[in-house]
Amino acid sequence: MTSQAEPELVLEDLAPDGVLTLTWNRPDRKNAWTPDLEFAYFAALDRAQAQAAVRAVVVTGSGNAFCPGLDMQRLAKISGEGKLSIADRRPQYTPRLFNKPLIAAINGPCAGIGLVQALMADVRFAGTGARFSTAFTRRGLGPEYGMAWVLPRLIGVANAMDLLLSARTFGAEEAKEYGLINRLLPPEEVLPAAQAYAGDLARNCSPEAMAFVRREVYDGLDLDFREALRRSLRSMAHLNAAPDFKEGVASFVEKRSPQFASLDDGFDADEVLGAATEPLPRPGD
Repeated sequence: MTSQAEPELVLEDLAPDGVLTLTWNRPDRKNAWTPDLEFAYFAALDRAQAQAAVRAVVVTGSGNAFCPGLDMQRLAKISGEGKLSIADRRPQYTPRLFNKPLIAAINGPCAGIGLVQALMADVRFAGTGARFSTAFTRRGLGPEYGMAWVLPRLIGVANAMDLLLSARTFGAEEAKEYGLINRLLPPEEVLPAAQAYAGDLARNCSPEAMAFVRREVYDGLDLDFREALRRSLRSMAHLNAAPDFKEGVASFVEKRSPQFASLDDGFDADEVLGAATEPLPRPGD
């Protein structure tokens, strides 16, 4: 499905410490989003999910841009046709279903669907020159792909309403004030810092425990306290009896690096936690 005219839309670089860096590779278009790029990125995440050697993922953009949104050439075509088809495309929340830590290294413009994907990451690093925008209302669109759900939970309703209604451009410093990004750094330090952070997770944190963190936090946003507590107690019972707990304690007592097992490709949190919600629908359902 990946276009022959645009090979290697996503570059993959796996470091010895288990950190996989995925780089959106359309520098001539500032990594503007297309269905082909989307397909390549989600396929790369699928491979990372199944690869035991991958313990954390960093996503960034080539050149001096992260992703300014949907490619304007495609946007003009969609506008002329009067519709945006999402048939045969995977949902934009696909990265939230990933079982491993996902870190965004935002090295430049980040807007529209590019911001959607940045918000799908667990932790966000950004350079001082990065610029952000929700973009949608200035194109005659609403907050697409669940941004109206995600953004208020990250930065509060008032701030989210400001950014969603106005679709104004704002800088990385303002994004840091809101809590939209976790780290603000000089541009040349963004990717190395994100990789170093991911490397610390890969070397020192249990892959299974981190997978439960992702599921409990994201699922818990929709649950009442009693249901969230029930799931927490189930994960505690499971992890307390798992080998990683014994290894975590032993490595601490023996003052050495832990040797945690890789995450099984067949990992299914629902087997432990129980299904919290109905399965999310795919486009076209």
